[in-house]
Amino acid sequence: MSENQVIRWKLNEVMARKRIKNKDLAKILGITENSIYRLRKVDEMPRLAPERLNGICKALNCQPGELLEYLSDESEGNVVSQVDIV
Repeated sequence: MSENQVIRWKLNEVMARKRIKNKDLAKILGITENSIYRLRKVDEMPRLAPERLNGICKALNCQPGELLEYLSDESEGNVVSQVDIV
């Protein structure tokens, strides 16, 4: 039985803690509010370009580690999905 690794994405929590709205972050990053909404609603780490992660961290004045949490998932067959955000 191998252990699957899961990286939990916590953008929703960080934005709530810092009281940043979707439209405000979207404007700063130059992307749509819908893209921010999708980024907030996923639990797994989305596939992001380094520039996008840099922009999010700069806009939220946070470190990448504040947006991520490592969890181990011991259940077999658990597949981690990816979300592509452009």
